Amino acid sequence: MRMIGVIIRSWRPKQWTKNGFLFAGLIFSRNVFHGPLLARAAAGFALFCLLSSAGYLINDVMDREKDRAHPVKRFRPIPSGALPVWGAVLMAVIMLGLGIGLSFRLGTGFGVYAAAYALLTIGYSLALKRVMILDLIVVACGFVLRAAAGAVVIDVTISSWLLLCTIFLALFLIINKRRHERVAMGERAEDHRSGLSRYSPYLLDQMSHVVTASMVMAYALYTMAEETVEKFHTRNLIVTIPFVLFGIFRYQYAVHQEGKGDSPETVLLHDLPFLVNIGLYLAAVAVILYL
Repeated sequence: MRMIGVIIRSWRPKQWTKNGFLFAGLIFSRNVFHGPLLARAAAGFALFCLLSSAGYLINDVMDREKDRAHPVKRFRPIPSGALPVWGAVLMAVIMLGLGIGLSFRLGTGFGVYAAAYALLTIGYSLALKRVMILDLIVVACGFVLRAAAGAVVIDVTISSWLLLCTIFLALFLIINKRRHERVAMGERAEDHRSGLSRYSPYLLDQMSHVVTASMVMAYALYTMAEETVEKFHTRNLIVTIPFVLFGIFRYQYAVHQEGKGDSPETVLLHDLPFLVNIGLYLAAVAVILYL
């Protein structure tokens, strides 16, 4: 029983929240209450959870020595030695095979996106995370692949504006995570992550300013775009902008004042004001699009 708990922890289930981007196409195509499409989206979500966990296993195997120097990551199953390396690698290979194979059962398009996501994740773990700036973009592309796959699996077209919002939001999250790591690790930053010392907190702050402004602008333009108005027959999505702004500001508060930037899922799952804001945002979207 103890080993089962170790294995589940190695999958990092809290980070499955990131795969929620697969439901963007379902929500903004007004198909949430369409049973068959909801089932396909849920199946796609489950398969991306399988693939992302395989990626986390590979990443933890590659980073196990550096993670042992981290005050929190050293307790993960692989760096701590609770899960043997050979077992983690075997499990990752099986999960990748199952995830990609079953993804093609949901459609060729979805299978291609799933395989691309898996390859991107592996490439990131093996080499791309060591290339400054590219490491940030690769992670953001993973979120875009999630959103695009979620649209493909239910055969709808996702707005280019929403894809832009996705990539800017992903960059916002990963940049703030890098900033937290850089400040927390200080002079030992390079011991924790290759290339991290080349990012100064000031540089990361400047990057954060750029992507934050871009994200808000992209979302605002999406709510007012003619294609959006024609699709939903309303201009009322503009009233959801304050919820987006509150979410951004609340997350920045959690990062800069409460030191929670190392784990976006912690803020998402445990910060009450943030959770309430998400609930209100989703409720507003539901009222505007579905009633």
